[in-house]
Amino acid sequence: MKSRKQKLPDIQSSPPEQELPIEKVGIKNLRYPIRVLDRSKGYQHTVGEFNLYVDLPAHFKGTHMSRFIEVLNEFRDEVHVKNISQILKKLKKRLNARSAHLEVFFPYFIEKKAPVSGISSLMEYQAFMLASLLESEEDLILGVKVPVMTLCPCSKSISQYGAHNQRGIVTIAVRSRKFIWLEELIEIAEESASSPVYPLLKRPDEKFVTERAYENPKFVEDVVRDVSNRLLSREGIYWFQVEAENMESIHGHNAYACICYPFKNYSSSSESSISK
Repeated sequence: MKSRKQKLPDIQSSPPEQELPIEKVGIKNLRYPIRVLDRSKGYQHTVGEFNLYVDLPAHFKGTHMSRFIEVLNEFRDEVHVKNISQILKKLKKRLNARSAHLEVFFPYFIEKKAPVSGISSLMEYQAFMLASLLESEEDLILGVKVPVMTLCPCSKSISQYGAHNQRGIVTIAVRSRKFIWLEELIEIAEESASSPVYPLLKRPDEKFVTERAYENPKFVEDVVRDVSNRLLSREGIYWFQVEAENMESIHGHNAYACICYPFKNYSSSSESSISK
């Protein structure tokens, strides 16, 4: 006796109790192997943490969560800046949506040499891509978090025997009309701090890094201004946000600064300098 294929109800497509449109609905924190562009090696294999969303019209009760995974599976590990647009278009089509959004956060590794000994080891950075497609309008933000070292100019000026220093994180996010390597953003951040940090240092390297930072003191304000100045001179970048946060070594709080371009007019009483 042949078994009949049972037709299952599509609850997601039924009308909701309250007909309100939803701006973003989808899946979060999906870990998936990806391959990203690497300036020195061509590609680098890593693992991304994905958030995928579409909009949902008021007359649908829910979205089809499995379809997000199906679309990602079609691209397997070929997820990079150059095909983000294709993924978004697939999401829109597969889920009959007006807009689609993709966020992916991933560790990125660069082989880094110690400044004196020349010993090579791998340095980890946290990178991200935030992309969206609304109708035919595309948007892409590329970013990276870069650990750096800063030495306090105030401490240096008032102390007889040294100055306090600490590790900080510089976060750069950009929109660009031209392709930009993650390595470029990392270099800009490291060159704007008192010193880069390294995964492996021998004693001659430690001496070099310590003295280099002492001769190059930076507040978080100095860091974000220096990074911003370099980004302004880089052709193709039309929007950026730069943040610097120091895990202060002699204070119970962190120090923080942020610049966003295009610049806002903070002299107006209607403007607020507090990030929301």
